[in-house]
Amino acid sequence: MHSPLPLTRDLVLVGGGHAHALVLRRWGMARVPGVRLTVVNPDPTAPYTGMLPGHVAGHYPRAALEIDIVKLTRFAGGRLILDRATGIDRDARRVHLAGRPPIRYDVLSLDIGITSDMPGLKGFAEHGVAAKPLQRFADRWAAFQQKVGAGRLAPRIAVIGGGVAGAELAMAMAHRLKTLGHAAQVTVLEAGDTPLRGVGPRAASRVLGRLKDMGITLRPGALAVEVTADGVILENGETIPAALVVGAAGARPHDWLADTGLELHEGYISVGATLRSLSDPTIHAAGDCAHLSHAPRPKAGVYAVRAAPVLHHNLLADLTGRQRREFHPQRDFLRLISLGGKDAVADRSGLSVAGPAIWRLKDRIDRAFMRKLDDLPAMRRPPLPKLVARGVRKELAADQAPCAGCGAKVGGAQISAVLAALPHRTRTDIETGAGDDAAVLRFGDTRAVLSTDHLRAFTEDPWIMGRVAAIHALGDVWAMGAAPQAALATLVLPHMREGMQAATLAEIMDAATHVFTAAGAEIVGGHTTLGAELTVGFTVTGIAPARPILLSGARPGDRLILTKPIGTGTILAGDMMLKAQGPDVAAAWASMCRPQGDAAAILKDAHAMTDVTGFGLAGHLLAMLDASGVAARLDLGAVPVLPGAEALAAKGVRSTLYPANAAAASRMFWTEGPKAALLFDPQTAGGLLAAVPADRAADILGQLVEAGYEAARIGEIVEGAPFLDVTGA
Repeated sequence: MHSPLPLTRDLVLVGGGHAHALVLRRWGMARVPGVRLTVVNPDPTAPYTGMLPGHVAGHYPRAALEIDIVKLTRFAGGRLILDRATGIDRDARRVHLAGRPPIRYDVLSLDIGITSDMPGLKGFAEHGVAAKPLQRFADRWAAFQQKVGAGRLAPRIAVIGGGVAGAELAMAMAHRLKTLGHAAQVTVLEAGDTPLRGVGPRAASRVLGRLKDMGITLRPGALAVEVTADGVILENGETIPAALVVGAAGARPHDWLADTGLELHEGYISVGATLRSLSDPTIHAAGDCAHLSHAPRPKAGVYAVRAAPVLHHNLLADLTGRQRREFHPQRDFLRLISLGGKDAVADRSGLSVAGPAIWRLKDRIDRAFMRKLDDLPAMRRPPLPKLVARGVRKELAADQAPCAGCGAKVGGAQISAVLAALPHRTRTDIETGAGDDAAVLRFGDTRAVLSTDHLRAFTEDPWIMGRVAAIHALGDVWAMGAAPQAALATLVLPHMREGMQAATLAEIMDAATHVFTAAGAEIVGGHTTLGAELTVGFTVTGIAPARPILLSGARPGDRLILTKPIGTGTILAGDMMLKAQGPDVAAAWASMCRPQGDAAAILKDAHAMTDVTGFGLAGHLLAMLDASGVAARLDLGAVPVLPGAEALAAKGVRSTLYPANAAAASRMFWTEGPKAALLFDPQTAGGLLAAVPADRAADILGQLVEAGYEAARIGEIVEGAPFLDVTGA
């Protein structure tokens, strides 16, 4: 995952705005050896606001206007931190985050946009919704349409703000509700006397005419002072009835910028012609969060797009010592305003044209921009030297890089063959060795379990790897019904300069320490080395009950319960191939980051239990059947699956460990299909698979669901030689 050259500089991009999205694409086309790239964004996608009115009007699905930050970051070879920046320590060169420790930077760039939230308007936070950020607004708009359709809400809307954004949203919402058969009552409230400020008189006249034609009420001089569950209260005491109140009254900067000590203009970061902060040469800014001190311009996406090549060049210049360039924005730009339906008005330099042709022009421009960020060139291996050993080309014939996580382990058949050749145990204080989830060691009347696991990095984020590797290693202890006790860390770091080494180690250990401490264990030592890529592992001990839960205890009649959905191997493989969707990758990360300690406690009376990891659900279930001397029926339709995994499987996406795992199919009755293929998918930090008494299954499952686990009853143990019968769709 890393260049063989040492890492010497940290570049951090905070925000997934248009400029940063284009920088990521350029970075992926020509990565800079020695630079560790980090992207910080609260969500796996970022909205392309130019298509928002079209989405609201029903012309585009939501996915059409979402820039996939996960995919772009993977393409650029960087790490993505799904979190919100809350501050900058410029002396220590650290970015503070809402949900994890600060991260270091050598060069920092901000493209965090603006917000249309209204903290000063009483009741807005409780009853209104800002047009930005898009995710919250889109969710609220979708829910509003459903409730109106069900007759639970009246189709009354108030839009606070009579600028272009407010007018576009008002027309889009009115159009959408009309197409759904509802006569919408939409009111646009403008505090000033002049709506549509900044728009040419001809274009403004066209927009005002369309508002009137659609029956939308425009109220200039209407200052909102409070939002309630029933609508908006104006300064004169009048109440505007509304079941949905949308805030689109201009824009304001994010509050935390005021505490950075950077030179600001009306709350926005003041930058010069090279897009560097006027007060800190290590910090850059672009997009709506920046104020171009050398050439002030209104807030518009076109300037962020035009700034991207200069920003990319200057970030490279600061990282490599090259000459910087200056950004000189155009004085005016073509503004295309949607009119609700599939028509629009164009406005530039006082000239205006309107009609369906203008909407088609806008549609072509918007779709071309999104295609540029979605259709990314395939990442291929570097060409082989002319002279290589026999067999090298055959090993690389699949044209798929080896998977990471638990998908990087050696196949089960090879491991079994090696373990079978080991000498038989002679020590009487070792009760179980290789073959179960963990070894059981006896110390007098006390039993301890011992296990080890390590993971090849599936993300460039050491904090995520530290957390997932700790949970993954604890899985064997939890599966034995033991209480975690102690852990030793085994870490391989890529070659990097000392300051970066220290920061990387700190991130790994912080994440892992939180996991082990919450589980009742402590990290007591470990070992580190430098290598080609990041690998994180832990050896874990636990105090076992008098009767540890083994693989060999399953009985006919037991019900099979799984505590997590499957599909991580396929999603991680799809991520590496740039075929997975960002939200699906984020959901897989979240699933892997979920500890299983509470689930293990609920399953303490299981007859047999294992954690589902590298050999997949089928492989680990067959190991339980072999140890117990029984068979099983599995209801494929009941098996929970991560979002996006089945769709990727249908496209032929497989982990590189899949062929070895699929050898187990000879001991199964099953019908091939995308979901069935996931039975052989290697899991990283997967769920617990337990055989529980039939009369306890419903109660246990209820407790797991109440505790927040996506648990399911997926089958039952039956009499017979070890064999797996898969039924259902």
